[in-house]
Amino acid sequence: MNKFRALSSIKKLTGQTLIYGVPTILGRFLNVFLTFGLTYLFNTTAQFGDYAVAYAYVTFLNVIFTYGMETAYFRFSQSDEYRKDVYPTALSSLLGSTLLLSSLMILFSQPMADLWRMSEHPEYVVWFAFIIGFDAICTIPFARLRQEGKAMKFSMIKFCNILIQVCSTLFFVGLCPWLEKHHPGHFLLFLYNPSISAVGYAFLSNLVASTATLLMLYKEFGSYNFKFNKRLWKDMMIYSLPLVIVGLAGMVNETLDRALLDHLLPYSVDKNKAIIGIYSACYKIAALINIFIQVFRMGAEPFFFNESNKSSAQQVYANVMYFFTIVCMAIFLVVVLFADTVWTRYLVDSAHHPEYLEGLIVIPILAFGYVCLGIYYNLTIWYKLTNKTLIGSFVTILGAVITVGMNIWLIPKIGFLGSAWATMVCYLVMMVATYFLGQKYYHVPYDIKAILSYIFLGLVIFSIYWWGVRRVPSDFVKLSCALLGVFIYVIWVWIKERRRLVGIFRRNAGS
Repeated sequence: MNKFRALSSIKKLTGQTLIYGVPTILGRFLNVFLTFGLTYLFNTTAQFGDYAVAYAYVTFLNVIFTYGMETAYFRFSQSDEYRKDVYPTALSSLLGSTLLLSSLMILFSQPMADLWRMSEHPEYVVWFAFIIGFDAICTIPFARLRQEGKAMKFSMIKFCNILIQVCSTLFFVGLCPWLEKHHPGHFLLFLYNPSISAVGYAFLSNLVASTATLLMLYKEFGSYNFKFNKRLWKDMMIYSLPLVIVGLAGMVNETLDRALLDHLLPYSVDKNKAIIGIYSACYKIAALINIFIQVFRMGAEPFFFNESNKSSAQQVYANVMYFFTIVCMAIFLVVVLFADTVWTRYLVDSAHHPEYLEGLIVIPILAFGYVCLGIYYNLTIWYKLTNKTLIGSFVTILGAVITVGMNIWLIPKIGFLGSAWATMVCYLVMMVATYFLGQKYYHVPYDIKAILSYIFLGLVIFSIYWWGVRRVPSDFVKLSCALLGVFIYVIWVWIKERRRLVGIFRRNAGS
């Protein structure tokens, strides 16, 4: 009976994920289009490196500005005692802290610009003070939309945010320079300042989008009643502060490699930035898997908390992991099997900047790292439900230590390839460690044998292509074999899943 309930819950999660997913996937693809489009709009790979390094530092600031309050909101909104006070208390906390932190960023903009190795542009830091501040303030209204099941509104606002950023970037970085060159008297140029670089306008476009998002959430801010529960806030901070450690360590694992490359590569600043640009572009190709992971997480996190009090919860979590792994490995194959024939040829401007092709080798390493990261996210539910966030933070800290240590060791030896291996090993270790800790504190009956079989099958198909088919000079043969590899995986999954479901129904019929 629990298995039938679990399957019913899976259908519910699938529905929620689709509601979040359709607008969010469109938005994510627009964001991908923007990121890869910048390789066409920027004149050099070094400019793309500047762009990537700035956002590497910004991810750390995002964690500090929000300090785990979103997850704390989900956790305490389940409590009858605090239900009415959670929203105003969490939002009040973020409003106060954001004002303080944004002011500090503006005050120390020059030293921060020096750290980013963009000393001539302290205004970038000022702009990001507003971008990060606006995004932090919007965190709790967005969380409230998710918690109340208003998935469509949540997704549409997120989609509009990305759409505005894309349109603004295309206007300022693409259209305006072209108009200035070919039609210098065009009326649209009154909005354009040629002294601001393409990279600067990419950042300003983000500020435009963040401001628009703040305005689109006016109803959620309008319901804010300035109520502040000190006891609740203290409990929320005790719960969330370990998540800051998790978040910062997570950002070490996800983005610190670009900052370390900037400082550890033994070349000039410009050449280092060019190498980072190559690595970041190929990193983004591997991160196509992350679109699915992020969409899944948006629907899964509130779903997991809502399921936690049901008798079938553990079976639900096990089934979610099973299906998640199947889909994630399918996306992994789509990313790595078409990396050399589609993604590195058309997503990035390798025609004018063939140096982007030098990063092809890191794509499968990083892509498998993202598979491990997705599984890890599924496994972390145990410490969020048992309030053992401190133990969970130790795993992420372990990953951060691995990331920093391996980058420092490998970057001087093998460059950005060392960063890719560090990322993959980090996520693999975190995945394994979280599984064993979770089974100790909150046992979930994961079908490890089946999950590993799908991972192994995907890796075998990849290996045959990468070390065999990829060396064939014919693009037609490579594309055909890549499609065949994905097809084999899908058919294999379909046969095994059909047998599994038939077995479940027979066992339940016999009982």
